[in-house]
Amino acid sequence: MNQWIRQFHRWMSMIFTLSVIATFIALAQKQPLVWVSYVPLAPLALLTITGLYLFALPYLSQWRRRSGADST
Repeated sequence: MNQWIRQFHRWMSMIFTLSVIATFIALAQKQPLVWVSYVPLAPLALLTITGLYLFALPYLSQWRRRSGADST
C-alpha cells in the first residue's frame, strides 16, 4: 500500500509540474484563458493529501511500535 502511494505521489508531482507549465503558457497568450489557472489545483490537492500521509508515516509506525510494546 505504501509503495503504491509513493508511486502515485511521484506521478502526481509530474502531472502537477506539467499543468503549471501549461498554465504559464496559456496565461501568456494575448487572450488568456483564466480558467486554466485552476487546472493545477486538482493535482496539488492530491499531492497535499498523499504528502501529508507520507510525512506522517514514520511517526505513525513509531507510535504503533511503542503502543504495541506497552500493551504486552
